[in-house]
Amino acid sequence: MGRRYSVTTSLNNRHFHVVGLGLIGGSIAKAIVEGGGVVTGFDFDPSVMERALSEGVISAPNTYSPEVIFIATPAATVGSAVALIDAEPRFRSSVITDVAGIKGTVVQSITNSRFVGGHPMAGSELSGLDGARSDLFTNCTWVLTPTASTDPDSFSLVSDIVQQIGAKVLVVEPTRHDELVALVSHVPHLLAGVLMSEAADLAHDDAAILRLAAGGFRDMTRVAAGDAAIWPAVLINNREAITSALSAIRRRLDQVEELIARADVSSLSAFLTAASLARRDLPGRGVGSSELVQLRLPVPDEPGVLAKITTVAHENNVNIFDIEISHTVEGDRGVLHLTIEASDADQLEGGLRSSGFVVLGETR
Repeated sequence: MGRRYSVTTSLNNRHFHVVGLGLIGGSIAKAIVEGGGVVTGFDFDPSVMERALSEGVISAPNTYSPEVIFIATPAATVGSAVALIDAEPRFRSSVITDVAGIKGTVVQSITNSRFVGGHPMAGSELSGLDGARSDLFTNCTWVLTPTASTDPDSFSLVSDIVQQIGAKVLVVEPTRHDELVALVSHVPHLLAGVLMSEAADLAHDDAAILRLAAGGFRDMTRVAAGDAAIWPAVLINNREAITSALSAIRRRLDQVEELIARADVSSLSAFLTAASLARRDLPGRGVGSSELVQLRLPVPDEPGVLAKITTVAHENNVNIFDIEISHTVEGDRGVLHLTIEASDADQLEGGLRSSGFVVLGETR
């Protein structure tokens, strides 16, 4: 776990195949084509196939044997998709990988040694080909979950290709993967749903509750606005890890509730301080060995503000790794958090101040 691999290949004129041309599958196809590769593909929706062909997301079907086949379908269908691929003579030498968010049950159901379980930690507020982008995987973590029976050459090939389209490979054991994504992805979605459900129930009696929803509440519940249709199958397929994580969170909530009931200021402060430090230590998107800081500046909620700030960054040759906005209760102002390299902080702060912005300070 935690091993990383370097890129040793090029995509030029090499052939790949993508099954399922939605957000992830479409983005894989676009990234490979942009890198010079040839991509054929399949989707059960004929209109999606027609659009993907007309827009050049995939090429017309051919008789070549693709090096890698990406299965970008729901977790429950990956096993049957692999079986269909194995039955096709021209695919029998192809390496196969998937993108499902659950790995334990998927990997256990497939005996093909050329199959390499995968899960790109990337997404979009859009769905289907409308959200597909060639840069979706740039600097994202792409988890690979090989087992003892996985062919080493197949693993190396998949690792190389996903790095060619911009991702950073992280190798994790399948069951451990499910435990980790339960805590960092699945449970947060459930907690966001619980908070929104509680607020919506209170709103029936007092509509002011939603008008009081400030930045913290909005940030914590943002993921609840996602596509609800995809989540029941994900949650059920990973129910063992999710219920375990929920039990651990319930115990921690009970501990916090007890501290509040006892008015234990010291322990509450220690708890919140530890959480604050842990949050600041979260790696940002695209982080390598560079030290990062956050600049905080109040901004009005009006058109063009973000463009002005990013223009200042561009003029000062400063790369912004991440942007977060915390809105105030009043709704007409917010605090912008810019994550940048520490070595660029003084340069960008000076540029922002010269452009009339107030910089509140930086956090590490």
